[in-house]
Order: sequence, then structure tokens, then C-alpha cells
Amino acid sequence: MDASLLTIILLGIVEGVTEFIPVSSTGHLILASELLGYDAAQWAVFNVIIQLGAILAVIVLYWRTFWAVATGLLQLQPESLRFLRNVLVAFLPSALLGFLLIDRIESMLGSASIVAWSLLLGGIAILVIERTAPQGTEKGVADISLGKAVGVGLIQCLSMIPGVSRSGATILGALSLGVERRTAAEFSFFLAVPTMIGATTLQLAKHHDDLGDAGAGGIAVGFLVSFLVAIVVIRWFIGIVSRRGFAPFGWYRIAVGAAALIWLQAR
Repeated sequence: MDASLLTIILLGIVEGVTEFIPVSSTGHLILASELLGYDAAQWAVFNVIIQLGAILAVIVLYWRTFWAVATGLLQLQPESLRFLRNVLVAFLPSALLGFLLIDRIESMLGSASIVAWSLLLGGIAILVIERTAPQGTEKGVADISLGKAVGVGLIQCLSMIPGVSRSGATILGALSLGVERRTAAEFSFFLAVPTMIGATTLQLAKHHDDLGDAGAGGIAVGFLVSFLVAIVVIRWFIGIVSRRGFAPFGWYRIAVGAAALIWLQAR
């Protein structure tokens, strides 16, 4: 297999596995670039665009929810209006900050040490919040209050630091504000749709003439791999969260972050 194609497939798998669990897909892609020894700058646009493959997995798996919301909006149903309100108000803070700070954010994407520390500290945060967060009673995204949705949106801004994890920030933010565990995870899924579409659009607008080493064909392969893997992972993740909570992901982050710091120091 061509080395470039192997890299494309591996990155697609990494993206599909890590996009929706609280371990940071961007952080893992940056660490993968260090481990595999390729030029991360040439794959930066690729890494962002293939996230849309994972986003498509959410749309496919939750198409009934999206359809119900869309038809409910046409009928001005309160539940659908609250669903849309919550997603939009949680999306706007990161959209605005991302637009204003895109150059500063991109400058951090090459730092594996930032990723390692973020993974380690984020893992500790997961364990603490899992033990101390109040138990919510929401039975769906529409049941989340406006104040909690705004809070989750503000906390999501932390995910612009590589290694923090967008899903980790939104899920932990929701838990700390008292949102029920499964609802927190699904809110993170739905919030990913406008967030990642916006991030990809911003990247394409800025780098439309430079798709890096992967090219259009490579991006298509990475997109497909990411989509297929994410389909499996989302189903698995909801099952794990419902039975065991988020602590396993906290321990995983601590182990990977500590191992990455040791490896980076020893190189």
C-alpha cells in the first residue's frame, strides 16, 4: 500500500474513533503526525475536512431526530423551537471566537506538548466532574434550559486549545451544569454539526488553493473512512456512557497524555 494512502486511512480511522468521545480528535491527529513523522502542516486542511465524514455519521444515525425537528419547526412546535434554540446559542460563542482567532488557533496546532498537557489535565477534569456533577433530569436536548445551553456554548470555546476536545468540553460543561448524562452526550453530537461545518468552511475559505499532500482524492477516502468508523463508535459510546459513565475516558486521557509527555521529553 502506498505510504500516503496508508496515512490517509490511518488518519481517517483516528478521526472517526475520536471525534465524538471526549479524548480530542485534533489532539490525536497532531500526536499521530509526530508519531508517523509526516509534515503536519501539509495535512492540516485534510484533518479538518474529514471531520465532516464523522459529522455525516451523526446525521445518518439521528436522521429521525433531525426530521422530527425540521417538521416540528414548520409547525412551530415548542419542543422543536427549543431544540433549535439550544443548538444555535451553544454554537454561536465558538463560531465568533473561531472567526476572530483563527490565526492564533492554527499557530497552536503544531504543538504536541500542548496536546499532551491538555489530554492529561482534561482527564483529571473528567474524573473530578464525573464524581461531583449534579444529576440532571433532562430527557432530551429540547429540555435543556436556555441558561445551560449558553453555558455549554461558552465552555465549548475551550476546545480551541488542541487536546482539550470539543466533545469533552461540551459534555463536561453540560454535566457540570447539571444536564443528564445521555442528554449531555447527544447534545454534544448535535452541536458538532454546525460547529464542524463552520470550522470546515472557514478552513476551505482560507486554504481553498492548497489541499496539501492528500489532494481531493485522498480527502474523499479519508472522509469515507471517518464516516464508517464514526457510525460504529457513536453507537458504542452511548452504550458505554449509559452503563459506566465517562470515567474510562478520563483514565485513557491521563494515560495517553502522560505517555506523550514522556515520549516527547525522551526524543
